[in-house]
Amino acid sequence: MLLAGGLRGAGLSLSVMTPFEVEEIHLATLEVLSRTGMFVEDAEAREVFAAAGCRVDVPTRTVFIPPYVVEEAIRSAPSTVTLCGRDPRNDIVLQDGRVGFTNFGEGIAVIDPYTGEVREPTKKDVGDISRLIDALPNVDVCERPVGAHDVPQELAPLHNADAIFRNTSKHVFIGPISGALLKKLVQMAAVVAGGEDELRRRPLISFLTCPVSPLKLVNDTCEIIMESARQGMCVGILSMAMAGGSSPAQIAGTLVTHNAEVLAGITLSQLTVRGAPVIYASSTTAMDLRLAAASVGTPECGLINAGVAQLARRYLLPSWVAGA
Repeated sequence: MLLAGGLRGAGLSLSVMTPFEVEEIHLATLEVLSRTGMFVEDAEAREVFAAAGCRVDVPTRTVFIPPYVVEEAIRSAPSTVTLCGRDPRNDIVLQDGRVGFTNFGEGIAVIDPYTGEVREPTKKDVGDISRLIDALPNVDVCERPVGAHDVPQELAPLHNADAIFRNTSKHVFIGPISGALLKKLVQMAAVVAGGEDELRRRPLISFLTCPVSPLKLVNDTCEIIMESARQGMCVGILSMAMAGGSSPAQIAGTLVTHNAEVLAGITLSQLTVRGAPVIYASSTTAMDLRLAAASVGTPECGLINAGVAQLARRYLLPSWVAGA
């Protein structure tokens, strides 16, 4: 029987905050960005912020971002991002109501499938695992699964991308380390795509970068955000705050810290190129007080992930959460 005006759920959802509480987190974030400020290590990024009307304290390299600058950046960021695969059947659209999955990265060790030895990963491992990811129908994109430890580490992102591109037809996520290497990765992706114009039409690669908690945009993060915007490639700005360690022990306080770091990165992206594609991302979790390490796959991580998704939905931005 059809009922006029009936509301249906589009799938499982978990709201850990009321709309009022989401707004409280947002307003607290604006206060942190405008009054406490963000440490911005990169001189060019500080100039970008200053040109937009932000106050910059030169000796401490602290940028104070007015609420109107943040709000305008949120509005200009696209609400839909299409992640293209080399095989168009592997394209995935990120937008409200659509859910996809990725593998976790970056593993720092592998169990050798033939000897059972626990060892450092090699470039061959990067390719082998990427080929496995390509074959798994429920994994939508290929994030760099492990890093090659048998190559010069200053060029590791290029070797990782080479191994991944050769072994997957899905969209690729990778951490480029610097703006200079990001440009090289875009050149590699253009060869795979069939040219620069074709890559811009169907981007095969996106990038990930992490602010440093609490409240720091370091050199490599700034470079990656700005260069991604200039190249027209998507960047996931991914906070890795740890409640009880690098952020407040309470989940609400950690969400404010997380939100400030991600929104500062999104603001830098939009001030560099208005409308540049971004993903509101998170690997934020609680610190295991016994081990002083990140606790992944825990109830706290799940609650934070749900809170992050609510914030991203409030901003009409695609989201990415880790450790579910």
